[in-house]
Amino acid sequence: MSGHVLAIDQGTTSSRAIVFDGNLQIAGVGQQEFEQHFPNSGWVEHDAEEIWDSVLATARLAIAKAGVSPGAIAGIGITNQRETAVLWERATSKPVGRAIVWQDRRTAPMCEDLKARGLEPTFTAKTGLLLDPYFSGTKLAWMLNQQDGLRARAQAGELCFGTIDSWLIWKLTDGAVHATDATNASRTLLYDIAENRWDEELLGILDIPAALLPVVKDSADDFGVTAPALLGAAIPILGVAGDQQAATIGNACFQPGMMKSTYGTGCFALLNTGRDRVPSTNRMLTTIAYRLDGETTYALEGSIFIAGAAVQWLRDGLGLISDAAQSGPLAEQADPKQSVYLVPAFTGLGAPHWDAEARGALFGLTRNTGPREFAKAALESVAYQTLDLLQAMQRDWASPAKDTVLRVDGAMVASDWTMQSLANILAAPVDRPMILETTALGAAWLAGARAGVWPDMDGFAEHWALQRRFEPAMDETTRQIGIDGWRDAVRRTLSPSPLSTSPLSK
Repeated sequence: MSGHVLAIDQGTTSSRAIVFDGNLQIAGVGQQEFEQHFPNSGWVEHDAEEIWDSVLATARLAIAKAGVSPGAIAGIGITNQRETAVLWERATSKPVGRAIVWQDRRTAPMCEDLKARGLEPTFTAKTGLLLDPYFSGTKLAWMLNQQDGLRARAQAGELCFGTIDSWLIWKLTDGAVHATDATNASRTLLYDIAENRWDEELLGILDIPAALLPVVKDSADDFGVTAPALLGAAIPILGVAGDQQAATIGNACFQPGMMKSTYGTGCFALLNTGRDRVPSTNRMLTTIAYRLDGETTYALEGSIFIAGAAVQWLRDGLGLISDAAQSGPLAEQADPKQSVYLVPAFTGLGAPHWDAEARGALFGLTRNTGPREFAKAALESVAYQTLDLLQAMQRDWASPAKDTVLRVDGAMVASDWTMQSLANILAAPVDRPMILETTALGAAWLAGARAGVWPDMDGFAEHWALQRRFEPAMDETTRQIGIDGWRDAVRRTLSPSPLSTSPLSK
């Protein structure tokens, strides 16, 4: 294989750029954090211009560290935080306001109103999603309500809406291309995933003009070329996928039944269901895994809002650790006789509960509870939440637990203690790959394969390499006691909303 590929991985707390060489190995990396804005309780915002500046800086740095000419980059793949919404002016390329982040809960009342009007089944049937502030459609509707005349300007074609991928494509091409891919479009509450098009009925319900929406392309497609002055050459943008779909690709989960889970700020598990668009009866999401050559592959997805963010809370909120890597060794020293549970509903609970009003809580505290038990509870909360997702997916797709092998990626999987805990609580093997940067690798493969310099799907799957498999090592009685305690803690945390349809609210 030959040809370098640049992957832009634009995340929730930082932007990263990685140059992969012709052997799919990392040749150069650039990373930069950016500011998080919390103007009101439950609100989370980003400065889209700051995100763009960080992407440009890290892309230049990665290319420089790789020691290659920009002209030698065969293509760019983009992966991004999916549901974060940006609204900008077409003429000036200036954002109308701050980007509203996927974690933001300000549109919870709007979602509850739509549910009360009996509209959730309409949205779910077409988009595979639930009415939750997580998704970007209600964020866009909220944005258009903030200034008089914005909808008229949008209808006139003066404004552009997009998730972060669209914003970056626009900036990289100097405003020449306003596009997204099917995976990102499928997360907006506006896109019919069976018909593969923006849906007029849903746009009408939310009063969103179609004129401001991007063109939807395959995940491996032609998204324009970069303005030469930005990176030193006109480089084609050939691959785009939302971060969790890119991680599914990077983990080579191409066959129906294969499953991956990414542990970053949140945790997101996807189960490939092939060409079957499986409707969920267990509050999972039906979504697009990828679309290649016009053919759509679907997935069931479970979304956990807080995973690595719980470790950040231990570090930044409580000051119990100075580095995230300390959490595993600290948890290992916890008193095994204490049963402490953290339900990390800092921004509500995601799947399978979808309770926007739930808030975090600690249960089982005693006079002897300390930092070690807090660390253990934070890490175990990730495993328990993953179990909730896995079991819901198995009910939807009738996949027996004994056949499940979970491929994992993200910053948290570097912790052996956390991965062993995950295998124990799931009672299933957990596979950690050699290359942990699977999200960036997935985006890079889309671009590299499109450019013709990287292997096809089968060749890429053969290249996937296992670093370590974690086998379950907990007796079933101990495991079940832990699960029962977790379920009780979650039940106590759920809000008393009469609209709640969480499995634990029944």
